[in-house]
Amino acid sequence: MTREQYILATQQNSLPRTEHPQFYPVGIYGWRKRCLYFFVLLLLVTMIVNLAMTIWILKVMNFTVDSPLVLQSDRNVTVNARNHMGQLTGQLTVGADAVEAQSKRFEVRASEGGKILFSADEDEIVIGADRLKVTGTEGAVFGHSVETPHIRAEPSQDLKLESPTRSLVMEAPRGVQVNAAAGDLKATCRKELHLQSTEGEIFLNADTIRLGNLPVGSFSSSSSSPSSTAPRQTIYELCVCPNGKLYLSPAGASSTCQSSSNICLWS
Repeated sequence: MTREQYILATQQNSLPRTEHPQFYPVGIYGWRKRCLYFFVLLLLVTMIVNLAMTIWILKVMNFTVDSPLVLQSDRNVTVNARNHMGQLTGQLTVGADAVEAQSKRFEVRASEGGKILFSADEDEIVIGADRLKVTGTEGAVFGHSVETPHIRAEPSQDLKLESPTRSLVMEAPRGVQVNAAAGDLKATCRKELHLQSTEGEIFLNADTIRLGNLPVGSFSSSSSSPSSTAPRQTIYELCVCPNGKLYLSPAGASSTCQSSSNICLWS
């Protein structure tokens, strides 16, 4: 190789190449791009529709921050409570005719302190309020026994315990006390009133004891025949028949119960 050929060969190898590099596009083009835009637009429309529906429901149901929650229905409103197995454990139904609650225990508590005001279950009903007030005209009607430490009427009102067709029984192991601090105490019955003490005495303590409507026996002695000039009888003697019936006999110098004991014959 001559020198000229070597120089020419080296110059051709050192010349820069003028070929253009190849570029590969990156991205989504064509129908894929159009589908992506369509799904983005569909998602945007769905979000707008959901937001509009949520605002409409809040407006219709009156869901506000300051106003109470109101649930309305043409028939009734039922709230159910279920356990982890799906079984019904409690139900509250508000209807047009009644409000029904079905549960093992129903409680009403005070807003302050959480004190139980009313509770009911299968065994008992507890009223924990300081005062139980019955405003009905017929009062309170109890089918069986009632246990209470205190019964009191409203101020300026009468207290009445009545059993229209059966007997009225008040029992206590350490005594029964009936007290009228500023008025009269009256006990009336249609047939018989029994005051009985099995191991003690019946003590009547009063300034005046009156026994009204007692029959008056006639004094049958011949020496005391009625006379127009005889003074009006104003003093009588209280007599007792063998069966316990009381009657009055005109008082004399001595006891006249035997003389006017004809009352005991008819008793």
